[in-house]
Amino acid sequence: MHAIVIREPGGAEVLEWTRVPGPELKPGEVLIEVAASAVNRADVMQRMGFYPPPADAPPYPGLEVSGRIAEIAADVTGLNIGDEVCALLSGGGYAEGVAVPASQVLPVPRGVDVVEAAGLPEVACTVWSNVFMLAGLREGETLLVHGGGSGIGTLAIQLAKARGARVVTTVGSPEKAARCRELGADVAVEYREDDFVDSGPYDVILDLIGAKYLARNVEALAVGGRLMVIGLQGGAKAELDIGKLLRKRALVHATTLRARPLEEKAEIVAGVREHVWPLLESGEVRPVIDRRIPMAEAARAHELLEESGHVGKILLTV
Repeated sequence: MHAIVIREPGGAEVLEWTRVPGPELKPGEVLIEVAASAVNRADVMQRMGFYPPPADAPPYPGLEVSGRIAEIAADVTGLNIGDEVCALLSGGGYAEGVAVPASQVLPVPRGVDVVEAAGLPEVACTVWSNVFMLAGLREGETLLVHGGGSGIGTLAIQLAKARGARVVTTVGSPEKAARCRELGADVAVEYREDDFVDSGPYDVILDLIGAKYLARNVEALAVGGRLMVIGLQGGAKAELDIGKLLRKRALVHATTLRARPLEEKAEIVAGVREHVWPLLESGEVRPVIDRRIPMAEAARAHELLEESGHVGKILLTV
């Protein structure tokens, strides 16, 4: 099969579409003939040499795919060859085929195109596990989503609104602010002009910036607030005012999804199917796709992601 290989750590030009050995099916897995994958910040970090895949994952980037089941291990039940599915991966999505544990496979939601479904598993599992499973966002509470125009941001806004929360988001331009308000955001803060702290306090903050925003995130938390850190785009080290956390009885929780044990991923995927998929099938929540790019041109897709002009997901099609 063909896959995107990272020749060496570096810029987007190191991504190369080339022939590689096909995946070998293990017990408990299915083989997906890939229709599309999606670009995530983690893929960029892997390309640069900062985020190696787990030891048991394929070396190719790509944390989510959609497509059709081509082969099923003998011990797998409930799935059939030819089913249209999408899946959460530990790696290997930038390829024509990928083997994935059956517990991380989801049916393509009714009413969603099979290619567009490639942009759902990683963001849905990230948002559901952090905002709802861990932070416990409740109806009537306020959520702050940093990076509202991102794939995670566009889904978090919609999902929180669908479950009765007030949503504030940070964005980098008036155009992104307008798009986020269309998706349901009550307030869109243009971070180059205004301080998001002024629109608080927030019961839950979903943050992909890290160190740069830590002090202001803690300042912006409500009493009993929960700060969920899922990215380090603004650095990994900062000073934490524990006294302020104590006075607010607040929580700072940092998480990753990729390296979690299979059992934890299976629990998250099951929660997404139960709670998020019905909202997609009813049309109350929808995937937001910025554009589709042929997978062989993954380098261009990475460049577009790093320019941060997109809204929603950039898909790679086979």
